Amino acid sequence: MFDRLKSIGCRFQRELKVYRLVLRDPRTPRVAKVLLGLAVAYVALPFDLIPDFIPVIGHLDDAIIVPLLVILALRMIPKEVVEQHRRSVGS
Repeated sequence: MFDRLKSIGCRFQRELKVYRLVLRDPRTPRVAKVLLGLAVAYVALPFDLIPDFIPVIGHLDDAIIVPLLVILALRMIPKEVVEQHRRSVGS
């Protein structure tokens, strides 16, 4: 169980590094940069669209909105850009 959590944490850190590099890349479309920025801001800011004190739905919005923004952004970025940065972070 601990090894699995550690593996997930490592992958998460690698992906954050990839997203940081993708945001700096001039080949990344501006809309994708905005969506990734919104995802990061939504996680970092102290308020939510749906407050966390509302049972289930309050935490579920975080689990849906952030991945949705990241997925939309990644679909707009050329695959070769993302793969290039994944390779550079992986090595």
